[in-house]
Amino acid sequence: MRNRTSTSPRHGAARPLRPAPQTVACVAAAPGTLNDADDRVLTVRAAEGDEEAFALLVRRHSGRLLSLAQHLLGNRADAEDAVQDAFLSAWRQLPGFRHTASFGTWMYRIVTNCCLNTLRRRPRPLPLETVPEPPALDADSSPPRMAETRATAAALTRALLEIGPELRVCWVLRELHGLHYEEIAIVVGTSEQTVRGRLFRARRALMEAMRPWR
Repeated sequence: MRNRTSTSPRHGAARPLRPAPQTVACVAAAPGTLNDADDRVLTVRAAEGDEEAFALLVRRHSGRLLSLAQHLLGNRADAEDAVQDAFLSAWRQLPGFRHTASFGTWMYRIVTNCCLNTLRRRPRPLPLETVPEPPALDADSSPPRMAETRATAAALTRALLEIGPELRVCWVLRELHGLHYEEIAIVVGTSEQTVRGRLFRARRALMEAMRPWR
């Protein structure tokens, strides 16, 4: 990631630590066992100021979050900035995290909001040359097949960037990240019915855009 800011809470905005004795007792993991701790334990430890616990959460989730941001924003540089901003925001907000959703779902929501804010600030549509690279191809594929697959992937990426951000968020979370409707509703802050409607419109738009490639 770029060094504009750091995901380390040492470099983020300072926040007062607010230890909670009742939660400290329930997460009293023995030294050296933090790597095996689940996200719930780590989030409680991080909320109490444990930077090692927070660093573990960053390592566990940054890959999927970066993938999400890249699909929403269309280029890696902006995606890295969005994920860094999201983790810094999470570090500040962790003392208020109530575990009504998993840490992963909570982070999806923060990253999504950061990406939507970035999209709102963009003055013009994203240039097509900034679309992300298509996924790596099977080494055993023939050159014509590889070329066809790359062209199809690029076309899908362009089509994805041309639908509205709200539709794109729901489609990416469902089709590429496998979230359930309920989880997507939490991430985008709406109802499951609205999520289903947006997914329907996103799929219809993408099917239409990809019709020449069938």
